[in-house]
Amino acid sequence: MTTTHTPSKLACAIILALSSQTVLADQPATSAQTTTDKKVERIVVSGTPAGMGVRKIDASYAVTNIDAEQIIKLSPKSTADLFKAVPGVWVESSGGESGANVFVRGFPGGGDAPFLTLSLEGSPIYPAPTLSFLENSSLFRIDETIETMEALRGGPNPVVSNGQPGLTTNFRLKRGSEDTQGLFKYTTSDYDLQRVDAVLSGEISDDLYFMVGGYVKSSPGIRDAGFTSEKGSQFTVNITKELDNGEMNFYTRQTDDHGAWYLPTPLNVNGIDAEYTQLGTLNRQATIYTGPNNDAHQVDIGDGRGWNGHVSGGSIKLEFDNGWSFSDRFNITKGDANTLGLVPAGSATTLGEVADNGQSATGAATGTTYDSDTPVQQVGRWVVLKEISSFTNDLAFSKQFEDLSVAVGYYTASTSANDWWSLGNTAYHVLEAGGEMLNDITCNESAEGCDFNYDINSSGDARTNAFYTTAQYKLSQDLTLDGGLRYESHDVQYSVDEGLDGIINKTVDYDESKTSWTTGLNYSINDDMGVFARVNRGYKMPYFDDFRDNYVAYHQDGEKLIKEVTQAELGYKLITQSTDFFATLFTNEVKGDTFVSRPDVPAEILTNEAYGVELDYNFNHESGFSVNLNTTLQQTEITESPENKGNEAQRQPKWQVRVTPSYDFEVDGMYATLYGTLSAVDDRFGNNENTVTLDGYEKVDLGLIVEPMEGIKLQLAIDNLTNEQGITEGDPRNADAPNGRYIMPRTTRLSVSYEF
Repeated sequence: MTTTHTPSKLACAIILALSSQTVLADQPATSAQTTTDKKVERIVVSGTPAGMGVRKIDASYAVTNIDAEQIIKLSPKSTADLFKAVPGVWVESSGGESGANVFVRGFPGGGDAPFLTLSLEGSPIYPAPTLSFLENSSLFRIDETIETMEALRGGPNPVVSNGQPGLTTNFRLKRGSEDTQGLFKYTTSDYDLQRVDAVLSGEISDDLYFMVGGYVKSSPGIRDAGFTSEKGSQFTVNITKELDNGEMNFYTRQTDDHGAWYLPTPLNVNGIDAEYTQLGTLNRQATIYTGPNNDAHQVDIGDGRGWNGHVSGGSIKLEFDNGWSFSDRFNITKGDANTLGLVPAGSATTLGEVADNGQSATGAATGTTYDSDTPVQQVGRWVVLKEISSFTNDLAFSKQFEDLSVAVGYYTASTSANDWWSLGNTAYHVLEAGGEMLNDITCNESAEGCDFNYDINSSGDARTNAFYTTAQYKLSQDLTLDGGLRYESHDVQYSVDEGLDGIINKTVDYDESKTSWTTGLNYSINDDMGVFARVNRGYKMPYFDDFRDNYVAYHQDGEKLIKEVTQAELGYKLITQSTDFFATLFTNEVKGDTFVSRPDVPAEILTNEAYGVELDYNFNHESGFSVNLNTTLQQTEITESPENKGNEAQRQPKWQVRVTPSYDFEVDGMYATLYGTLSAVDDRFGNNENTVTLDGYEKVDLGLIVEPMEGIKLQLAIDNLTNEQGITEGDPRNADAPNGRYIMPRTTRLSVSYEF
């Protein structure tokens, strides 16, 4: 698994990708490539008040756009997996469909996605970016109803919408038109995936359009659990009404989808690799004990992680005389986001070391006798039941003067989460795929288990009210200045019963306010090229788990638990008929970050600083060749910490690069596309102490799309062609334990679709 990486490798990858433009540029250019009035003008809504939109070339910040065609080529295995195509973002999607870890350029974090907001049609789907066992991407599934995704890092983020200072990814649904269109798609794989997608759009009546679509799927999982460990369905409706002076839009997305939670596994143990999962038919059914009376609960660990609920919302956009505009967007999310999994505890050992007789033990499910050399490990049966709901609304008025545009908005959000947890419940299991629990080990027979237990019942409600204003002024024909202010009040009421004994141990009544700001300059060198500079300061407000994990710091020491984020950016952008290129220098500082390895462990409070550069490059040539490059180079440092000052931020590589070439061609009257992706990542540290090194790795994906006849499309996608055994994380609960989580093993998927 160990791979040596040098700066020369990274430099070569970048030079090869960029040199493709130089080589092809020697060929004669067409007038369509050089005429500015024929180039594609892309409108982005991220970073604008209530999503009013701005030309991408005019935006004083960098936005990454990924359309439906690119999503097909990237073939993401989860929503978070798609974010790997965004510069400045490091994604660990090795846990399965849900529960990814998403880190933003230099922002600290020990897991989940604390600086990610996922929006649908411009509205956050859940205002809290991360709760324990829940990050935004777990509530969203990609399917054929998605038109495009925008990803904005930094920029005006701290001022607009929910004030996310890190990364906002905004998904936009397909919409109907006067023409009736549809798609039917069947997908299978070498791990027995069975999936059917369908989408249909068209006109209901004059100026009233619809889009409906969704999917059903099932499989034993990429890491075979021996039963149908992944299954789900989704159904989406999107209705658009065009008005004389604007439009109205309403959508709902009903999802019931869950899959196995893949966890770190012991390293350097025979028979354990990227295809391994402890979960299986011999251990999915379990009995756990909770509360002072050791009440028994029968659970099915096979339910894994998932989302059963809906994301619904809508918007209205109107334009009036004299340059006035009005926009309002709202979103409602409600459902269950449960997590059940087999969590390793400590290091692997042999049965002879822990068996009561020092020699053998029998399996609890099969009665099989295992000898003293059998590898075993403590495994926790973790159960997290989470009921969530939220409502957001973002309203804005704007006015366009001659050289000045001004917008005023009001954003409000209400968020709730009711949790029931039972963590721990550890017992020794046979260390093999689907390995069973063992008898004849004293602590396995105890209701308290072999290690810690942490049980809670909690309820939390939060409300955010924010007033914001933005302004943009043209200093000259080519130079534009913009700025924004946001005043936000944040209230939280939260209570926790630790131990499930009916006694409230922790209560929170929190009310704090902050003012965020941003300012930027944009200079247009010509119609295709520009530069920009931006500075901002924003805040990440605390939610429920922040108080529980840091209760002593909050309750006794008076800590506000607010993370202060200051960022600066300097960027270059080029958008032509064939090329999109953004290069962004960035620096940021995050004060007040907290890291807790597991419940009841004191929090570490840190300040992190980072600087680096992002490259986002797309080139399309008339010959059929295209290439995408996204690269991040960064340097991180913990500048304030009780013990780790001067160390690098955990789980963040110094560099990563992703190159995706593609070639469209015709053979025997058939259109075809051959494409691939090379991903490479540097070494990272698995902990703030920088004592655990996670080796860098390279990963190769390959795909072929063939259109044998009109409307018919076949796609073959091979992920991790070389079956690379890359490690994404160590053991977040015990950095010294030799456990780690592998990237997904090699898989092959085949799909057949009919489009009309």
